[in-house]
Amino acid sequence: MDFFAEPAFFVLVVPIVAIAAAMGIAERPLARYGCVASLAMLLLLFFRSPASLAYAACYLVGSLLLYRWVRGLFERKDPRAVSLYRVALALQIAPLAIYKVGVVFNPDFLGFLGISYITFKAVQVLIETRDGLITDMNAFEYLYFLSFFPTFTSGPIMRSRPFVNDVRATPERDVYLDRLYRGIGWFVMGAAYKFVGSALAQWAMWFVPSAVGSSAIGWLATVFFYGLDLFFDFAGYSDMAMGLGLTMGIEVPRNFHMPFVATDIKQFWDRWHMSLSTWLRDFVFMRFSQFAIARKLFPSRHITACVGFMLNMMLMGVWHGITPDYVVYGLYHGILLAGCHYFQQTSKFYKKHRREGWFQAVSWVLTMVAVFFGFALFGGYVVSPLLG
Repeated sequence: MDFFAEPAFFVLVVPIVAIAAAMGIAERPLARYGCVASLAMLLLLFFRSPASLAYAACYLVGSLLLYRWVRGLFERKDPRAVSLYRVALALQIAPLAIYKVGVVFNPDFLGFLGISYITFKAVQVLIETRDGLITDMNAFEYLYFLSFFPTFTSGPIMRSRPFVNDVRATPERDVYLDRLYRGIGWFVMGAAYKFVGSALAQWAMWFVPSAVGSSAIGWLATVFFYGLDLFFDFAGYSDMAMGLGLTMGIEVPRNFHMPFVATDIKQFWDRWHMSLSTWLRDFVFMRFSQFAIARKLFPSRHITACVGFMLNMMLMGVWHGITPDYVVYGLYHGILLAGCHYFQQTSKFYKKHRREGWFQAVSWVLTMVAVFFGFALFGGYVVSPLLG
């Protein structure tokens, strides 16, 4: 059973939400029920693939053991704590890295649906445990955080501390009712995005190129409607996940916020796949920048930031997959972000005209051209044809 796609999923969601609503209105704790519901849904997700179920179960248990190990190291103030934490971090990332490399050669290589998202959540826990920000998350809360079914396969990427706060709280009836109403609204809107917006965009991808006849215009139309399809499909998943989370008493972070109104590429990534971009900002970009500045690796903070953007987006590309399309996509957006940052920080022309209407309009057009060409890279409409 595929989440957010097959009719069976939506049929099962109805009683799950109904029971959660009854419990929430009665001001009863939802955590244990939510965890049981999540594990049951994961069993159905992997029902057709016992191997994937075994991999997922091993990953969950192994991640819990790594978290408890790292937490114990720092609680005991072990002199080897930092070094062993790095070992644990490498072990946590290793299954995803092995899967991403292996799947290039064998589509059925060991792994499971959702491993990309769950890895980022598990890595976040290890990093913040090392930083002393996570000190008392128990085994139940950890496993529920990783297995929370609304976000398991396609995100958004959640953070453990807000999740645990929601798990431990039993909101009053009015507070829960507000979440329930908002959750239903987000779920309905997400379903409309996915099953109406995405379907129309897919139809246009087929119809418009065949109607216009021109190969060049047809290619442009295909890329344009592919970008819209990507948005409606992914935003639909994310909004439905956010809605389901709210009905279960969990505030799931918003993943998309009007990305096509962005007037520069930095604004775009502040609005597109926000949970991924903020995760990379907090755990890659900021930490790399602090490390590089402290050791004076680059001649200026601007250059450091540019290198950080490149590193961020290259990691983002590889996270999607180790294929030429995704790697070039990451490199492309890294170059765009680095160039945008350097221009905005050093250009007198930008600082003089950035608030003027004509500049905003030109900037928006250029940004959208860059964004949709990026979609063409992501979708395999540029690199793969060139490679034959």
